[in-house]
Amino acid sequence: MFRRKVSAFLIASIMTAMTVGAFSLTSARASTKASAKTNESESLRVSTPLNVAVLIQDDLVARVANELGVTRDFIRSLPAGSRVMVGYITAGSLQVRQPFTTDLERAANSLRIPVASTSASAYNPYIEVIEALKKFDPGWKGHNAVLLISDGLDTSHGFDSTSAGHTLDIERTIKEANRRNTAIFSFYAPSVGLTSRSYLAASYGQSSLNRVSHDTGGRAFFQGTTGFVTFDSYFKRLRQELNRQYATAS
Repeated sequence: MFRRKVSAFLIASIMTAMTVGAFSLTSARASTKASAKTNESESLRVSTPLNVAVLIQDDLVARVANELGVTRDFIRSLPAGSRVMVGYITAGSLQVRQPFTTDLERAANSLRIPVASTSASAYNPYIEVIEALKKFDPGWKGHNAVLLISDGLDTSHGFDSTSAGHTLDIERTIKEANRRNTAIFSFYAPSVGLTSRSYLAASYGQSSLNRVSHDTGGRAFFQGTTGFVTFDSYFKRLRQELNRQYATAS
C-alpha cells in the first residue's frame, strides 16, 4: 500500500513537472515570436525623418492603381518631422497634387489613380523630375529623397540602344539631384505605351532608372522586364535601404 502511494505521488510529481516545463517552453517560444515580430515591425519602419517627393508617371498601366494602398501606408509610416510632396508626371508637365507638407495623412490622401492612358504620356519623365527637385528647400534639415514610380523610358531623342541611360535629360537629372543632395529611388512599372509591349523598351527604361538611381545615391527596384507583381517587396526593400543609408549617417 505504502509503495503504491509513493508511486502515485512520484507519477503525479513527474506529470506536474512536465506540465510546468511544457508551459514554460510554450511561453518562451511565444515570447521569442512576439519579440521577433516586434523587431521585424521596427525594421520595416523608416527611422529617420526625410524630405520625400513621391512622383508617379500618369500613363502607367492600370494595375498600378492597386498599389496606392501600400504607397499611402509608406507615407503614413514615415517618422514625425518628415515632409512629403506628391506629384504626377502627366503629358509633359508636373502636376503637384500636394506640395511639401508635414501632414503625412494629407499627403497620403492626395494620391489618386493614374490616368493609365497614352493621352497622359510624355517623351520622358526626367524633365518633370528636375522640376520636382527644384521644390526642395536647401534650408530644410534632414535627408532628401525622390521616389520615382515610372517606366523610365526616354524617347525624346529617338529609341535606340545608345540612348538607354545616357540621354541629355538623364544627365541633367543626375546633375541636379547631386547638386541638391537628393537621392532618387525608383520603382519600375510599365506604361500603357512601349514598355508594356516591347521587351527592349522595358529593358531600356529599367537601365535608365538604374543609372539615375545609382548615380544619385539611390536604388532602383524592379522584378524582371515583364512588369511587376506588387509594390510590397519594393517598399520593404526601400525601407531597409533608407535605414541603411540614413540611420547610420544621422
